[in-house]
Amino acid sequence: MAKSKVVEKDKKNELDNQSADIELKGQSKNEESKGGKKKVIIVESPAKAKTIERILGNDYQVISSKGHIRDLPQKQFGVDLNSLKLDFEIIPGKESVVEQIKKMTSGKEVLLASDQDREGEAIAWHLSTILGVKGKNRITFTEITERAIKEAVKNPREIDMNKVNAQLARRVLDRIVGYMISPLLWRIIKDARSAGRVQSAALKIICERERERYRFVPQKYFKVWIDIAGLKAYLTKVDGKKIKPTDITEEISKDVLQKVKSVRLVDIDVKEVRKNPPAPFITSTLQQDAASKLGFPVSKTMKIAQELYEGVDTKEGHTAFITYMRTDSTRVSDVAKEAAEKFILKNFGREYLNESSEVASKKGSKTKGKVQDAHECIRPVDVNITPEKAKELLDKDHHKLYELIWKRFIASQMSSAIYKQYSYDFESGKYVFEASIRERIFDGFEKVYTIDNEPSEKHKELKVDQEYLVEPKSAEAQTTPPDRYTEASLVKTLEMEGIGRPSTYATIIQTLLDRGYVVKKRKTLIPTILGFVVNHYLEQRFPDIVDKGFTAEMEKELDEVENGKKDWKEVVKSFLKEFNKDLERAKNEFFAIDFDTDITCEDCSGNYKLKVGKYGLYLHCPNCKTNKALKSDVFGVIDGNKLYVLEEQESQEENGEKNSVQSEESSANSGNRKFYRKRRTSGSKKSSTKSASSKAKKK
Repeated sequence: MAKSKVVEKDKKNELDNQSADIELKGQSKNEESKGGKKKVIIVESPAKAKTIERILGNDYQVISSKGHIRDLPQKQFGVDLNSLKLDFEIIPGKESVVEQIKKMTSGKEVLLASDQDREGEAIAWHLSTILGVKGKNRITFTEITERAIKEAVKNPREIDMNKVNAQLARRVLDRIVGYMISPLLWRIIKDARSAGRVQSAALKIICERERERYRFVPQKYFKVWIDIAGLKAYLTKVDGKKIKPTDITEEISKDVLQKVKSVRLVDIDVKEVRKNPPAPFITSTLQQDAASKLGFPVSKTMKIAQELYEGVDTKEGHTAFITYMRTDSTRVSDVAKEAAEKFILKNFGREYLNESSEVASKKGSKTKGKVQDAHECIRPVDVNITPEKAKELLDKDHHKLYELIWKRFIASQMSSAIYKQYSYDFESGKYVFEASIRERIFDGFEKVYTIDNEPSEKHKELKVDQEYLVEPKSAEAQTTPPDRYTEASLVKTLEMEGIGRPSTYATIIQTLLDRGYVVKKRKTLIPTILGFVVNHYLEQRFPDIVDKGFTAEMEKELDEVENGKKDWKEVVKSFLKEFNKDLERAKNEFFAIDFDTDITCEDCSGNYKLKVGKYGLYLHCPNCKTNKALKSDVFGVIDGNKLYVLEEQESQEENGEKNSVQSEESSANSGNRKFYRKRRTSGSKKSSTKSASSKAKKK
């Protein structure tokens, strides 16, 4: 989407492209000479400024700092580790921005309207410190609408120093880890870029999954089923005992194929089940859904969501479409609930209202009073801007994400879908086959959120105690290793483990990709050999930094700082106490990159070793002393003290070879099966489908 271009009324105040960006709106020569507008609102984003000024009109001047204006120095540490005094400086390139803001706010009422998360609160604090403004000058909102903005302006508050302190603690912790570990890493591994506090834990998670996949030894098993009345009934019991598919042997499979000619229906169980609507989106679930359904990388999702929140140029003017996109709350405001209920009632009918809604139950549990700074879910700011209407206003990708958000929110306020579930038990001697099927009898929220294929009606003709002729089928298969992480599944894992915040997930993933520690192939994240080496070093020298539990505990402590339960300096000092022990050991103890490998030397048939030299990682043969560059497209797994190279092979999907097991059972995508260890690929059997008739033909 083309970015908004703001035309300055006062060309004299237009900033040079070489200076840091700042958007100034609505300031004419006349206004400047008279002192200009009396009230100034400062936000981080030009698009946000444009949307807010459109709402407030001539009463306010809205300007943008385009993000942070102060930070720890770029070329110095900037932290006194004894007193934890922080040496902030104006970010290089932002000096003219600061001067311009000072000039434009001099003698005027200033409101600080940066985002409501920790980073936004810190930006507001830095601005207030530089401008010398105190008191209640902080306003926040979850949506950029006339109602929300005017309500916020009426109710300014003081800056939340607990939230600021949480951001300061995070910034200092990240500075300590990056500034202290990175030089050691560079000394050992020339190719390494740097080490980050949260990114290192994420790298370990990805490496552990790859190692788990490498160690995995596939086990052969059989799936045995019968097709009957449009159902697939799988073998689940033998001699009255439950049996898992992975416990079905070739002997059992052959016995079923030879002996089972007919089955008797012994039981039908019919019950009503309700499928509840999903909760509205929070940051992490939006990232996951956009990745799995739209194929959007996390960074792209957050970029588009931010633009939809701040406002985009449309033929109807600069318009905001969704609420704030960095949130871990599923809360829905009373106003939004009421709007959704009216929309659902008008377009679908009363029976589609959520059972807990005010209109449906006549006794809702609405929140009393207004909560100025309460976080909300991600939702459309106006439910009447349907995806159909939005299609005329947005480009393709923005529309796709908006449609995802709109449908999820409306669905979350609708009634449950109701299904009738049929379960069938078929018996033949000592074997029992089970099948189940669901028939939707009321779509509820699925009217807007999903479309299910209608099942066959043939199963309703089945009768208990009736005998049916069948032809059993069997499919040989292998257990599969856990899937590689995709961006969506990694986000889910990071959230479950409590590592990082949803607002940082995009940065975590992008940083690992940019550093060359991880690559993305067919949407899956694969650690590079460099990534494994860096992870190995960190595991050996800084185990806490890569430990999931430790990193999650740090996030909890930052939350406690934000909630006013802990002092940020004490949190940092506690971290330093243990970190310094690891740091001193890492400085004083020798560490060498010297891994055995399974790569054969072309000259002497010995095995290379993986080493690191002046120009980075390379292969060295200890027998004939030859060296060889390690190609960047070589992937492997470091397990123990050895590098095992993974061979690239075409999967059956890529060859166009499909088998019935894969069509019936979900399997890892092609990205997850792209690389295999050497010893697993040779002579491995492919899954096959066999029926009694097909066997006979082969004979």
